[in-house]
Amino acid sequence: MRILLVFALLYTVSATIIFEEQFGEGWEDRWVESTAKGSEQGKFKWSAGKFYNDEEKDKGLQTSQDARFYGISAKFDSFSNEGKDLVIQFTVKHEQKIDCGGGYVKLFPSDLEQSEMHGESPYNIMFGPDICGPGTKKVHVIFSYKGKNLLTKKDIRCKDDELTHLYTLIVHSDNTYEVRIDNSKVESGNLEDDWDFLPPKTIKDPDAKKPEDWDDKEKIDDPDDEKPEDWDKPEFIADPDAEKPEDWDDEMDGEWEPPMINNPDYKGEWKPKQIDNPNYKGKWVHPMIDNPEYEADENLYKYEDFGVIGFDLWQVKSGTIFDNILISDSVEDAEKQAEDLWKVTKEGEKKMKDKQDEEDRKKREEEEAKRKEEEGDDEDEDDEDFEDYEDDELFDEGEFDEEDEGDEDVPRDEL
Repeated sequence: MRILLVFALLYTVSATIIFEEQFGEGWEDRWVESTAKGSEQGKFKWSAGKFYNDEEKDKGLQTSQDARFYGISAKFDSFSNEGKDLVIQFTVKHEQKIDCGGGYVKLFPSDLEQSEMHGESPYNIMFGPDICGPGTKKVHVIFSYKGKNLLTKKDIRCKDDELTHLYTLIVHSDNTYEVRIDNSKVESGNLEDDWDFLPPKTIKDPDAKKPEDWDDKEKIDDPDDEKPEDWDKPEFIADPDAEKPEDWDDEMDGEWEPPMINNPDYKGEWKPKQIDNPNYKGKWVHPMIDNPEYEADENLYKYEDFGVIGFDLWQVKSGTIFDNILISDSVEDAEKQAEDLWKVTKEGEKKMKDKQDEEDRKKREEEEAKRKEEEGDDEDEDDEDFEDYEDDELFDEGEFDEEDEGDEDVPRDEL
């Protein structure tokens, strides 16, 4: 028991929260907006959005202008994740029913020029949701390695509703990883397997070739099978039931020929039956050899310098809110934050949104009922006008003179 207690204390001391941002008062002093895109640069605003659990505590950075680039970043003390877990966590709320736009973060080296941050600025890791139309609804996990940005080979689906969701990336020092959404694992694996960090371990032997006498045909034509003598029949024949029309003139119409029809005796192209190939050796498999260019790297996970976190995005429809950012070397820290912040926000905002949706539904129903009622009143007025029109003295039978009585074919609107 005493040993466990000592271990727990040591772990508590060693666990480190490197960066944490909940966008409370004074957040502007910690963040720098990029101006790299000039007039195309969108502005962030400080807001909890249209529905929330606590309006003050749930305030985050919200994109505010449609069809804009967004860039903002915060600096922290440079660190390396060598020998440690790296945990990146934050919340995203697409309350605008996003159609196309990013919702990811980037971790940069400490030498990033923050005011000039843009899409080509070198970063270490990019992580988070990206949505564009029905075809792109993914969680990006991109690692920079030796100057190349490597995309995951797996398709990790993101959330696309209007509520707040929690995204967590855990990179372990044994070159394994885990992706969580709403504090539940959605993907995991090995860095070397799921990204093209390294060349393949083995390659096809460039000196190996399939022997010329290698027979890899499993079936062959039966050499003893012969085509029947009566096999060849034309595909089309003249219709035997067709008769030359009586009014057909050979001089005027040319020589009459009966129409062609499918030949019921036609058997198609003859092919000999197939038999097992007695010389079949199986499918030839190209021999593999160790790739001379492959070199194992036990430090795929490691970066010497993390110093800035930023949002570098494009959004067609604005309104996304980012909040509760955490960078730590402790999975437990992330799980605790999820319980303390995201879970509470999730439950409260869902109640508020459901209430708003219900109020909107009732309002639409009332407006629809009112519209139908007004349309019904308009129809009643039209009927009354028509009845008044028919009762007009002009159409009283006693008012027609003899000349009018004779004009039976004259429309009423011409009388």
